[in-house]
Amino acid sequence: MSATSPYLLQHAQNPVDWWEWASDAFEEARRRDVPVLLSVGYAACHWCHVMAHESFEDTATAAYMNEHFVNIKVDREERPDVDAVYMAATTAMTGSGGWPMTVVLDHDGNPFFAGTYFPDMPRHGQPAFTQVLQALSEAWTQRRSEIGAVAENVRQHLASISGAAGAAGAAGNWQVDVDAAVETLAGEFDPMAGGFGGAPKFPPSMVLEFLRRAAGALGADSRVSHMLSRTVASMAGGGIYDQIGGGFARYAVDRGWVVPHFEKMLYDNAQLIGLYARLGTELGDRIARESADWMIRELGTAEGGFASALDADSEGVEGKFYVWTPAELVDVLGAEDGAWAAEVFEVTEAGTFEEGASTLQLRHRPEDTERLESVKARLLAARADRVRPARDDKVVAAWNGLAISGLVDAGLLLGEPGYVDAAVAAAALLWRAHVCSSRYAAEGTHPVRSSTREATVGLHTLTNIHPARLLRVSRDGVAGAHAGVLEDYGCVASAFLSLTQATGDATWLDRATSLLDTALTHFRAEDGGFYDTADDAEALVTRPRDPSDNASPSGTSAMVHALVTAHALTGEGRYRTAAEEALAATSNLMTKAPRFAGWSLAAAVTMADGPLEIAIVGPAGPDRDALEAAARRKPGAVVVVADEARDDIPLLSGRTPVDGKAAAYVCRGFVCERPVTTAEAMP
Repeated sequence: MSATSPYLLQHAQNPVDWWEWASDAFEEARRRDVPVLLSVGYAACHWCHVMAHESFEDTATAAYMNEHFVNIKVDREERPDVDAVYMAATTAMTGSGGWPMTVVLDHDGNPFFAGTYFPDMPRHGQPAFTQVLQALSEAWTQRRSEIGAVAENVRQHLASISGAAGAAGAAGNWQVDVDAAVETLAGEFDPMAGGFGGAPKFPPSMVLEFLRRAAGALGADSRVSHMLSRTVASMAGGGIYDQIGGGFARYAVDRGWVVPHFEKMLYDNAQLIGLYARLGTELGDRIARESADWMIRELGTAEGGFASALDADSEGVEGKFYVWTPAELVDVLGAEDGAWAAEVFEVTEAGTFEEGASTLQLRHRPEDTERLESVKARLLAARADRVRPARDDKVVAAWNGLAISGLVDAGLLLGEPGYVDAAVAAAALLWRAHVCSSRYAAEGTHPVRSSTREATVGLHTLTNIHPARLLRVSRDGVAGAHAGVLEDYGCVASAFLSLTQATGDATWLDRATSLLDTALTHFRAEDGGFYDTADDAEALVTRPRDPSDNASPSGTSAMVHALVTAHALTGEGRYRTAAEEALAATSNLMTKAPRFAGWSLAAAVTMADGPLEIAIVGPAGPDRDALEAAARRKPGAVVVVADEARDDIPLLSGRTPVDGKAAAYVCRGFVCERPVTTAEAMP
C-alpha cells in the first residue's frame, strides 16, 4: 500500500493482500475470475479493530481471502462516495448498516452480498467470517447466474434510490411548515433524558440549531425551548462529555447519555462548539470554551489543521483512558477529595461502565466551583500519564471547514480571539494544501508539500484559482489524490464565509465564491438539487445523492447554508436562487423526517424572512463593540464590520458612519432599514 490514510496504513502489515480502491483491482479480479471483497471502515472504529484482529491478522483466514478474492480496503472518511454507494446496498440487502462494512462485488462493482462485522467464530446465530467466505466462493464458482441476478437487482435498486432523491422534492416548495417539523420532533423527543429516540443516542447538533432558530419564529411554543435546553444540558452533564478534558464522544450507547462509544470525532465537536457558543448561556459558554480548548490542544496538527478523530481504545481496551474507579480517584486526589469527586461525578463501586469502572458525569455542578476546577485539573494531569488513544491525523476538508466555522462562532461570541486565529490557520492550510494542490495535481506535479509550495509561490499569489477544485484529505501537509465531494465544497465555502465575517478580509469571500461556482458547475442536478460527486468524478455503480444529514451536514444542506451566506454578502441573486432550488428538492425530507434534515430546516427558517444582513461601519470602540455583540447574537444573521465603506465586500459598499459614530445597517436582500447607532435600537 502507498496510502496516506492512517486507517489503511494500520492494515498495511496484514497478511491479507489489500488493494486500494482502483480500477487495477477490478482488472485483477477479472483476470483471475474471482470476486472482489470490499472492506470499509475508519481508524477510530472499535469493531473495525476487533474484526481486523480476529480475521485480517489471522494467517489462515488471510490465505483463504487472498486465494479466492481480490481484497480492497477503503477508508470511508477518505472515500465517502464509495462508502455511501455500498452502505446503501448494505442497508437494502440486510436492513441495517454500520462499520466495518463487508461487501462482495462482481467485476463491474455491483454488490451481491453485504454485511458488517463478522466474528471469527460462530456467535449468537451469526456465522463465522470464514464460513461466509467459503459460501461466497462456492456460490461464485457454482451459481454464477444467481449471483448475476442478485447483482443486477441491487444495481437497479441503487439507481432508483439516486433517482428518488431528486424526484422526492422536485415539485416541492422550499418554504417549510416549521410547526409540522416541530410536531414530528416533539413526538420523537425523550422528555426525561433529552435527545430523540432511544439508545443509541447521537448528538443531534443540526436539529438543535434548527430548534434554536425556530424558537424565534414560533414564539410561544414552549416545546421548542424545552427540547433544546433539556438536550444540551443532558449531553453536557452526561458521560458522553469528557468532564475533565472537554469534547464529546461519538454517541451514547444508552438512553441517558451515561456510557459513550468513546471515540471523539472532529465533526461532532466542531458542530457542538458552535452550537453551545450560540446558546448565550453560562452552560453553553463553558462547554464551548472547554471543547474548543480540547480540540485545539488534542486535534490540532503542526500544519495548522485538525486531525479527524481520537480512537475509542487504548491498550486494546475500549474507554480505558477515560473511566475511573473510586479507588483511582482516591489515589490521585486523596481520601477526602477522592470521595467528594466520586459523589460529584457519580463514580460508584459497582461502576457505570465495565469491570467496576465509571464514566464521569456532572449532572449537578457543585457550589464550590474552585474545588471542582482543582479536582478536574488534578485528574486531567493524572490521566495524561495513561496510554493515550491513537489519533487519526488525516485532515478532512469538510470537517476542518466545520471546525473553522465553530471556532469562529466561539471566538466572536466568547471574546476569544485565539479561536479565530486557529480558524485562520486551518483555513490557510485548506487553501494551500487542498485547493492549490488540486491545481498542481492537474498539472501532473502532485503531490507537493504545502510548506514548500507556499515558500515558492506565496500564499496570496494563489488567491484566485478559477475554477477552485478541492481535494478531500491531506496528511502532514501533503494532499491525497481523492477529489473533494459536495460536503467538502459546502463546508469549506461556509468556513471561508465565516472568516470573511470575522476578519473583514475579502480574500476569504473570493475564495468561497470560487468554490461555490465550481460546485454549481459540477455538482448541480437537473431538478436544482445536488449530487454528492462531481460530473467529472470517478463513475461508480451509481452516482450518490443523499440530501439527508447524518453525523455531519449533508453536502446539499452545507451548500444551502453557504449559498445563502454568499448571497447575503455579495447580493448576487444566483446564489439565493440556487439555495431555494436545492431546498425545494429536499422539501419532502424536511417535512417527513426532520431528524435527518436539521441543517436544511435551520436554513429554511433563516431564509423565510432573511437572513438578516448587518453591516456595521464606523470607528472602533465600545459603541461599535456593542452593536457587533448584539448583531452576532441574532440567529442566522450575516454580519460584517469595518471602519468605513468598502467595495470589496458588497454588503459594506456605500455604508458610512452616522455623525461620526459607528452605525449598523440592518438589511434583507440588500434592502436596508435606517441605520442605528445603539444596540437597543437595532431591529
